[in-house]
Amino acid sequence: MTDVQAALELIKRGAEELLIEAELVEKLKSDRPLRVKAGFDPTAPDLHLGHTVLLNKLRHFQELGHQVLFLVGDFTAMIGDPSGKNATRPPLLREQILENARTYQEQVFKILDPDKTEICFNSSWMESLGAAGMIRLASRHTVARMLERDDFAKRYAGGQPIAIHEFLYPLCQGYDSVAMRADVELGGTDQKFNLLVGRELQKHERQAPQCVLMMPLLEGLDGVNKMSKSLGNYIGITEAPREIFGKIMSISDSLMWRYFDLLSFRPAGEIAHCRVEVEGGRNPRELKVLLAQELVTRFHNHAAAEDALIDFEARFQRGALPDDMPEVNVTVGEGGLPVFQVVKQAGLTGSSSEALRMIEQGAVRLNGERVEDKGLVLRRDQTVVLQVGKRKFASVVLN
Repeated sequence: MTDVQAALELIKRGAEELLIEAELVEKLKSDRPLRVKAGFDPTAPDLHLGHTVLLNKLRHFQELGHQVLFLVGDFTAMIGDPSGKNATRPPLLREQILENARTYQEQVFKILDPDKTEICFNSSWMESLGAAGMIRLASRHTVARMLERDDFAKRYAGGQPIAIHEFLYPLCQGYDSVAMRADVELGGTDQKFNLLVGRELQKHERQAPQCVLMMPLLEGLDGVNKMSKSLGNYIGITEAPREIFGKIMSISDSLMWRYFDLLSFRPAGEIAHCRVEVEGGRNPRELKVLLAQELVTRFHNHAAAEDALIDFEARFQRGALPDDMPEVNVTVGEGGLPVFQVVKQAGLTGSSSEALRMIEQGAVRLNGERVEDKGLVLRRDQTVVLQVGKRKFASVVLN
């Protein structure tokens, strides 16, 4: 295997789509480090594991000797990208954006190498572009092309409003690539339209068009929806070690492999070997422990990961649980089942209404953590420990 082939294999690990692969191969053959761009709009103060999918891939490029351009979209955040949304996203205040950007810079170096990372703010070139420059930029794309973007097309067909400033977002993101002279841009699959606009604008400016690497959107703890703070299915990288560890241990066995592929720095061959071991009878929980320890170590330290493991074992594998705890099977189906119904079907309460009442009283625990959301949906393909009151326990297999 040549160096280029090995590099391409690492770059494509976990990726959804690469455009254009032949162009990237030629770029990799050059002697100079590539300029690899990824943009993050500081719309919230903290990053979660969903954000780190791109950061991990940026780290892969750094390991291959390339320069990472971490773009803080302080200008574009004031527009608000509606990608994947069915409504206009409200713009943020300048003060909010700057504060969020400050915390982003503190957090990204838990993954990225500072010596191979250039932090950029797109306000540094977008504000100087001015009104005349923005008009010229807008002239390089048509309304018809904008309506090819899936979320715009759906909203237009459904009679939902699309503000004019929303059309500017893809153009601004594309112009970022021109200003930064990017060789490669990374983004989620929901960013494909915007990423390709960057290629077109670079061609217009007679630059070599960037290659586009799209990464999948990481599912949250529910195993269904994209990880999101608004949905409450996220794992924040600044959360306490115990919280990160416990949340990783709560994911389904099938979702575990997705997290390994997109979040772990373990070699792909090692992960493949672990899959074979599980198929041969190894307990998936052992591998979740390895993943949880790896992530807690990354975002905190090794000692914190060891302490989190000890705490988890104390709560779930030693005297914290009764020896005679029953194991029950509950069918939740494809769409999952609300936790209060699982509690009832597991025989821990006599009715669903009693289960709801116990949740309201703070008497229901899931994997040792108090259940506060009555609408929490549990998904299939995992085993959880439910506790009601001080004496009722059950190990519940969801299928």
